[in-house]
Amino acid sequence: MSTTRFLTGITTTGTPHLGNFVGSIRPSVAASLRPGVQSFYFLADYHALIKCEDPVRIQRSTLEIAASWLAAGLDPEKVTFYRQSDIPEIPELTWLLTCVTGKGLLNRAHAYKASVDKNHEAGRESDDGVTAGLFMYPVLMAADILMFKAHKVPVGRDQVQHIEMARDMGASFNHLYGEHFVLPEAVIDDNVATLPGLDGRKMSKSYDNTIPLFSSRAQLQKLIGGIVTDSRAPGESKDTEGSALFQIYQAFATPEETAALRQQYADGIAWGEAKQVLLERVDQVIAPMREQYEALINDPARIEQTLLAGAERARQAATPFLRELRSAVGLRSLVQASSAKAAKATKAALPSFKQYREKDGKFYFKFVASDGRLLLQSTGFDAPKEAGQAIAQLQQSPDALQALAARLAPVEGVTPADVSAALQALADAAAA
Repeated sequence: MSTTRFLTGITTTGTPHLGNFVGSIRPSVAASLRPGVQSFYFLADYHALIKCEDPVRIQRSTLEIAASWLAAGLDPEKVTFYRQSDIPEIPELTWLLTCVTGKGLLNRAHAYKASVDKNHEAGRESDDGVTAGLFMYPVLMAADILMFKAHKVPVGRDQVQHIEMARDMGASFNHLYGEHFVLPEAVIDDNVATLPGLDGRKMSKSYDNTIPLFSSRAQLQKLIGGIVTDSRAPGESKDTEGSALFQIYQAFATPEETAALRQQYADGIAWGEAKQVLLERVDQVIAPMREQYEALINDPARIEQTLLAGAERARQAATPFLRELRSAVGLRSLVQASSAKAAKATKAALPSFKQYREKDGKFYFKFVASDGRLLLQSTGFDAPKEAGQAIAQLQQSPDALQALAARLAPVEGVTPADVSAALQALADAAAA
């Protein structure tokens, strides 16, 4: 069975809440147990520096988030769980990618554009208050992903652009220095639960309406008691639609329990009673984890040891890969010059695929002979994934030429036999 690598980063700027548990922690822990999956989870503390200038908060958040994920069942023996800043190869790769990334690409990043737009609306200079860290954020994120050759990156829709940018950076590097990076794909789960907060809006630190995941039972009772409800009295039928109480309950209950509470709403349950029902159900799920969480929080050395062990495992992949990348760009021992020249000559003797993006926004590829002669030229694809899949088809079987005929532009003076021979030469070299 082939293994698919998934990678997830968690920014260390806050305390995990119920919404984080339902939307990210719980489904991620479940996904990490699937067969055929190799999972990487990291605490993105370098990213946190872009948003937070309070060192105490960053350190505390790192502790709380690590403890939360471990208490929720993440098994560090089955996944690679590490702290971003423990991998020195990450910032070095960030620089290598910076050198192949166009400023124009970074200008289009949503976060940067939002800051510029906000400044324009306020009559300020475009880059007022914009740090280089915010501007370069997509490059650091690309390094996180490309370093571990992740195939899939679970993200919300607002983060899809960053995965596409990582693909662009990886493809640019591959085009210049050879095929080193796996180009990742975004995984979007439209069914991820989004919990309402105390005021009915989305539960978020930004709105200050969260319920911390590992609140004590007394704190949990107080917070649930503060959830906004309407003025309907006991005995009056109540709507489940738009009810924050009901939505939170549904995220923690079985379908049968949810149906029972829906009926109680229809029968006119009192809001105080409904809040008590929610308290009991949430606490039933959280209480066993809370005990483990408290033990971890009170033993930071244990968490530190776990993260360092994860970093060691991560670096077993990162260190040799960065050595390969350094050599590819020419950062190598001077005594390697003759062998590198020979290797380059051997590589140049083979035909190759080149994938790229044009100004029209579409993605293309071409297939060139060892002497640089153009053999195949694709038409434009809407997504880089589609272009990559077409290349993979051609690499796997020359017969794909016919199937892909509609996506290939004719090249004057080149016959199908020329292309088939070049594809076969490439396949023979790969098998050797």
